[in-house]
Amino acid sequence: MKTLFFLSIFCVTCILPAFSQCLDDQKSLLLGLRNSLIFDLSASTRLVHWNHTKDCCNWDGIECDVFGHVISLQLDNEMISGGVENSEYLFNLSYLEKLNLAYNNFHKIQIPKGLSNLANLTHLNLACANFAGQMLVQNLKELKELYLDSVHISAQGKNWCYAISSSLPDLRILSLRYCELSGPIISSLLELPSLSVLQLDGNNLVSAVPDFSANFSRLTTLSLADCSLFGPFPEKIFEIPTLQNLVLSANVLLSGSFPQFLRDGSLSTIALGDTNFSGPLPDFISNLTMLSTLDLSDCNFSGPLPPSIGNLTELTYFDISDNNFTGSIPLFHLSKKLRYVAASRNSLTGSLSSMHFEGLSNLVYICLEQNLLSGNIPSSLFALRSLKLLLLSENEFHGQVQELSNLSSSSLEFLDVRYNHLEGPIPKFFSKLEKLKTLLLSSNKFNGTVQLEMFKIPSLSTLELSHNDLFVQLTDSDSSLPLFPNITQLGLASCKLQRFPNLPRQSRLWNLDLSSNQLTGEIPNWIWEIGNGSFTFLNLSNNLLHGFQKPYKFPSLNSLDLHSNRFHGELPIPPSSSFYVDYSYNYFTSSLPNDIGHFLSNAYFFSVSNNNLTGEIPPSICSANPLDVLDLSANALTGGIPPCLTKKKNLAVLSLGRNNLSGTIPDTFSVNCNLQTLDLNKNVLGGKIPRSLVNCPSLELLNIGNNRIEDTFPCMLMTASLRVLVLRSNKFYGDLQCLEAIQKWLNLQIIDISNNNFSGGISFLSFSKWRGMISANDNKQLTYNNFHLGFIPGYYYQDAVTLYMKGLEMNLTKILTIFTSIDFSKNKFYGEIPYSIGDLKSLYGLNLSHNEFTGSIPASIGNLTQLGFLDLSVNKLTGKIPVELASLTSISVLNLSYNRLFGKIPEGPQFQTFSAASFEGNLGLYGCPVDTSCIKIGSGVSPPGFQNGEVHLKKEIDWDYVSAALGFAVGFGSTVWLTLHCKRWREMFFGKVDQIYLKFFPNC
Repeated sequence: MKTLFFLSIFCVTCILPAFSQCLDDQKSLLLGLRNSLIFDLSASTRLVHWNHTKDCCNWDGIECDVFGHVISLQLDNEMISGGVENSEYLFNLSYLEKLNLAYNNFHKIQIPKGLSNLANLTHLNLACANFAGQMLVQNLKELKELYLDSVHISAQGKNWCYAISSSLPDLRILSLRYCELSGPIISSLLELPSLSVLQLDGNNLVSAVPDFSANFSRLTTLSLADCSLFGPFPEKIFEIPTLQNLVLSANVLLSGSFPQFLRDGSLSTIALGDTNFSGPLPDFISNLTMLSTLDLSDCNFSGPLPPSIGNLTELTYFDISDNNFTGSIPLFHLSKKLRYVAASRNSLTGSLSSMHFEGLSNLVYICLEQNLLSGNIPSSLFALRSLKLLLLSENEFHGQVQELSNLSSSSLEFLDVRYNHLEGPIPKFFSKLEKLKTLLLSSNKFNGTVQLEMFKIPSLSTLELSHNDLFVQLTDSDSSLPLFPNITQLGLASCKLQRFPNLPRQSRLWNLDLSSNQLTGEIPNWIWEIGNGSFTFLNLSNNLLHGFQKPYKFPSLNSLDLHSNRFHGELPIPPSSSFYVDYSYNYFTSSLPNDIGHFLSNAYFFSVSNNNLTGEIPPSICSANPLDVLDLSANALTGGIPPCLTKKKNLAVLSLGRNNLSGTIPDTFSVNCNLQTLDLNKNVLGGKIPRSLVNCPSLELLNIGNNRIEDTFPCMLMTASLRVLVLRSNKFYGDLQCLEAIQKWLNLQIIDISNNNFSGGISFLSFSKWRGMISANDNKQLTYNNFHLGFIPGYYYQDAVTLYMKGLEMNLTKILTIFTSIDFSKNKFYGEIPYSIGDLKSLYGLNLSHNEFTGSIPASIGNLTQLGFLDLSVNKLTGKIPVELASLTSISVLNLSYNRLFGKIPEGPQFQTFSAASFEGNLGLYGCPVDTSCIKIGSGVSPPGFQNGEVHLKKEIDWDYVSAALGFAVGFGSTVWLTLHCKRWREMFFGKVDQIYLKFFPNC
C-alpha cells in the first residue's frame, strides 16, 4: 500500500504541471504589471500578446509551478523603459524564482529596492538594462545565478566582494561585466564554494590577479578581459581541474607564460589576445585535448610552432596573429574540425605548398597576413569547398598563382592576397569561382595584359586589381547587360588605363577607383549617372584629366578625389552631400565662391592646395560645421584670416600656408578647440601669436614660420601633444625662460626657431624631458604624423613641414615620427651648450650655428648615434673637438667652422670624409682634413657633408655655406687652390665675403 501511495503521489506530481492553471491573483498581478510598464508596443514580442482571456501560465515569458504560482518572468529585450521603480505588481509575485529584465533601457534608475521582497529568487538577470546603484542582494540568499552586466555599480573591491560573499552562499554564476567596479579582488569570494562562472570583464580593477583564484575548486569559466590587470598571471589557475574557459584579453600589462599542462586538461577556450604573455608555445599544449579556441593574438610569444599542435583534434578557432613566432607553419596538419586559422603579424616563414589542406573540410577562415611566408600559393587552398575567407596579404609569396581546374563547386567567397610579391599573369581560374564575392589582388607584382571581362563572375561584388604591373584591357562591347551584374566596389588604380571603362549600366556600383592611370581629356558625363543614385565614392586622382564633359551634374557623392590632374579654370562646386573633397595639385585659377560654405555643409575634408586660386577666403566657409580638415595652402589667396575660422571647435587641421595672407592671426580659438595642425607658413602675417591657442590642448603642429610675427617665445603652449614647432624667420625676441611650458613638450620632434632675435642662454634647458627626441626610434614601425578622419577608415590628412638643411630647403611631405631636429640658428643665444643635449638619443639634425655660444662642445653629443646633421658654425666655441664625435657613424653633414677650436681633429672613419670647409676658421685645428697632406687630388668624390640626396630639395643661395661651397670645388681654378693652400689669403677672402653678406643681407 505504501508503494502504491507514493506512486500515486508521483503520478499526480507528474501530471499537474500539464494542467496547472494561473491563479487569479497571479493573473491580476501580471496584468497590472503589463499596464504599468512603459514599453514599445511595436518592438515587444511577449508583453504585447498577454491577454486576460488566456491562461497566464501559457503567456510568452511566463512559467508557473504546479499550483499556478508564477515562478519565472522572462521580459528581456522587450524595449521596456520604465514602470518598475515602485511596482507593487512585480514585487508581490512572491513565488518568483527567475526574473529576467535584461536588454531593456531603464535610463540609469536605481535598482528597485522592492527586489528584496522576492526572497525565493534563484536567478536574477538585470544585464544591459541601464540600471544604476548598489547591489541589493542582502535578502536574496537563494540566488544561484546573478547577472548585472553594465549596471552602473561603481564600488570598490572590498565592498562588492564582501557584499556578494556574505549574502549569497549558494551562488554559482556571477557576471558583473562593465559595472565600473574597481579592485582588488579580495579573498572573501572564496566563501562561495559553488562558484563556477566568474565574469568581471570591462572593469577597472587595476590590480594583479590574486593567487587565491586557483582555489576555486568548481570554477569552469574565468573571464577578466579588459580589466587593467597587471603583473604576472598565476600559473596555477591554468591547472584548475574544472576550468574550461579562460579569457584574459585586453590586459596589456598582464604578463605570463604557459605552464606544463597536465594530460587531458578540461580547457576548451584560452583567450590571451592583447596581453603581455610571452615565451614559446610549448609542445605540451597538445595535452589540452578538449581545446577548441586558442587566441594568442597581439602578445609577445616567440619561437617555432610545435608540430604536436596537430594533435588538438577539437580545435576550431586558432589565432596567433601579431606575435614573434618564427619558422615554418605546421598549421595545416590540424584536425579536420578546424574552422578558423589566424596567424598574422609574425615572422612565420616557409612555404605553404607542402601543407595538407585537402582534408580540412570544415575550414571557413584563413588569415596569415603580415608574415614572411614565401613560395607559391598552393592550389589545394582553392579546393576547400567550405572556405569563405582567405587573407594572405603582406607576405613574401612569389611566383604565379597556379592554374586550377574543376573549381565550379568551390565555396570560396572572400579572397585577399594584397601586399605580397606575387607575380605573373592573373590566373584564369578566378572566373570559375562561382560563389566568389570579394577578390582583392592589389599591391603585388602581377603583370601582363588582362581582360576585364574575365572577372565577370555573377556573385562578384568587390574587385581590387590596383597597384600591380597590369595592363587592364577594356572591351568595346555595347551589350545592354552590365559587365558586372552585382559589382559594388571596383578598384583599377595603376592599371595603365588610357580611357574610361564602359560602366554606365552598373546599377549597384557605389565605389570606383581609377586613380594613377593615364586617363586624359574630359571626365565623361555618363560617369555621374552610374549606380542609379547610389554612386558615392569616386577617385580619379593622379591622371592627366583637364576638364568635365558638359552638361554634367554631380550625383550625391560622399567622396570626390580629383587631386593631381590638370584641371584648370573655375573651381567646380562640390556636391552638398560630400564629406571628402580633394581638388589639390591642379591648375584652378578662379577664386573661392562666396557661398562655398553652403556646398560644404556636410564636408569633413576640403583641400584645394597647390592651385592658383586668388581672392580672399570667404567667411561662408565657416558654415561648414563638420569640417575636420581645411587645406587652402600654396595658392595666391590674399586678405585676412576670417575670425570665425579659428572659432570652429571641430576643426583639427587648418593649413593656410604659402599664400599672401596679411593682417594678424585671429585671437578667437574657442575653449576646448580640437585643433591639431595649424600651418600659416610663408604669408605676411604680423602681430602676435594668439593667446587663445592655449585653448587647444591637442595641438601637435604649429608652423608660423616666414611671416612678420613680432612677439616673445610662446610660453603659453603648455601642451604635451606638441610635436612640431616652427617659428623660423619672424621677429621674435627675448629669451626662452619658460620652463613650465618647455618641460611639458614631452613629444616634441621638430623645433625650428631660427633666424629671429632670440637671446639669452639655453643652459637651463633640460633636454631630457623631450622624450619625443629620446625614444622615437623605439617604435616598432615607421609611422607618420597625420590626422585620421574618423568617419571612414583609411582616410587621413598627412602633415608636412619645410626644414632647412645643408643650405637647402627640404619639404617633408611625410613627417616620420622618428624624424627629429633642433634648429636654433641665426639668433643671439649665448653661454654654454647644455650637456643634456646628449640625452636626445634619436636626434637627427642639430643646428646651433650663427649664435654666440661659448665654452666647449659637449662630449655628450657623441651619444647621438642617429645624428645625421650637425652645424655649430659661427659661434665662439673653444677647446678641443671631443673625440666622442668621431664615433658618430650616421653623420653626413658636419660644420664646425668659424669658432675658436684648437687641437688635433679626432680621427675616425666618418670624420676623415669631411672636407676642410667643415673645420674652416678655427686657427688652432690641425690634422686631417685641414692639412694639405691629407687631400687626395683628383679623387672626384664629393665630401658627404655637401652632397644633395634628399627628395623635394629646392635649391637656394645660402651665404652661410659660401665657404663650404668654395672649399668643396676642388680643382676648379686658382681661387680654390689659394683657398686650400694659402692661410693668409683664405682669411682675407672669407672676411670680404662676410662683409658683402652683411651689407646686402643685414636682417639675416
